Amino acid sequence: MKGAKGKGAAKRDTLKPVDDKKVGKRKAPPAKAVGKSKAKTGKAAKDPNKPKRPPSAFFVFLEEFRKTFKKENPDVKAVSAVGKAGGEKWKSLTAAEKAPYEAKAAKRKIDYEKLMTAYNKKQDSIADDDEESEKSKSEVDEESGQEGGDDDGDDEDDDEDDD
Repeated sequence: MKGAKGKGAAKRDTLKPVDDKKVGKRKAPPAKAVGKSKAKTGKAAKDPNKPKRPPSAFFVFLEEFRKTFKKENPDVKAVSAVGKAGGEKWKSLTAAEKAPYEAKAAKRKIDYEKLMTAYNKKQDSIADDDEESEKSKSEVDEESGQEGGDDDGDDEDDDEDDD
């Protein structure tokens, strides 16, 4: 029986380095992920109220192409297949055929620019309000500090009286 245990122990010893290597490989990616998470915390949070960028002419085309592609190929579920077919179709279109999609994209871009100017004005007014509120807070702090300073001044007068 000792011989059997010895063989089993030898097998376990040979497996340990392999297991250690696997564990080592598993430990390496989380270390990289920790570095990435630090980088993510450095980014500013996105404003959910900010308007989304307008689609390019290709994506305007792709919106319509998806509908026709799904009707023609109902069994194809892969998004990549739709994208590849749409890309090939877009490349084969002439400039005249692309023109309506480019016009729609240009119109959406103009609308986006209007929304962005309104959004930026709103952000500027919010920033101005924040600055004013900070100024008012500092003014209030100064006033309370001066009141406290007056109290301290009274203490100094008391100290002077003691001299």
